[in-house]
Amino acid sequence: MEEAEQNDGSYEECRTTADWLLKHTQVRPTVGIVCGSGLSALGDMLKDPQVFKYCDIPNFPHSTVRGHAGQLVFGTLKGKPCVCMQGRFHLYEGYPIQKITLPMRVFKLMGVKTMIMTNAAGGLNQDYKVGDFMIIKDHLNMPGFAGVNPLCGPNDDRFGVRFPCMSDAYDRELQQLAHDVAAELGFSNFLRDGVYCVIGGPSFETIAECRMLHRLGGDAVGMSTVHEVIVARHAGMRCFAMSLISNRAVMDYDSREKANHEEVLETGRQRAKQMEVLVATMVARLDADENEDKNNS
Repeated sequence: MEEAEQNDGSYEECRTTADWLLKHTQVRPTVGIVCGSGLSALGDMLKDPQVFKYCDIPNFPHSTVRGHAGQLVFGTLKGKPCVCMQGRFHLYEGYPIQKITLPMRVFKLMGVKTMIMTNAAGGLNQDYKVGDFMIIKDHLNMPGFAGVNPLCGPNDDRFGVRFPCMSDAYDRELQQLAHDVAAELGFSNFLRDGVYCVIGGPSFETIAECRMLHRLGGDAVGMSTVHEVIVARHAGMRCFAMSLISNRAVMDYDSREKANHEEVLETGRQRAKQMEVLVATMVARLDADENEDKNNS
């Protein structure tokens, strides 16, 4: 952890890591995929995979959470060159927020144009069922309200502007593509659109916190994704994010239910195959000219 405290996600640090990866793989990815808890099988879809353990990659933090494999996989998916994170990093692991989001900047420097992110989340919306997929249309950044934002500190214009817009954080064309693909696959009955709330963790939310987040407009709650999206958007990458509703948030003081990580992983196992098919079909539809962010080109 001493190294993690010294490194800060600077341009030079990210460039060193990107150059090391470019030297060790022939793949030149245009699509990045981040696997959430219990969803690492997404990375197993890649053809001709080349795997790098996080502990072997210069400047990379190490994943410490069960259900997160802790490796980068390079390969092709439906003919598209991709890089997949099997396991991500979280604030609650003790890393500085700039370290958590370092992979996004590394991917940008490697040529990635589009990020597809998944996570497991608790359902705040009472209409959601365990096993539903929620396309993230917007977010509530609770740590950000307290000044915990990955863009804090000096801005490096080589990555992006000082004050990036977030009203278009989640690409609307990619959201529509997900709906179109889900309809073709017969997944529409468990596909939702909603607002994702990020909290710091690792403790799950209290009943009062769940009620508050729901009243603020949140449909699901989790401990990841938003920080990565902020940094990816800052660097001009298109973002699509989707939550697997792995459990229903406890909203009633009379309830005997308790949130637990095993339930999260089990739901991931049950729905992983369908999420794989959805993501793979989406990637196949990404044309070269569409794999650009029109707002940052």
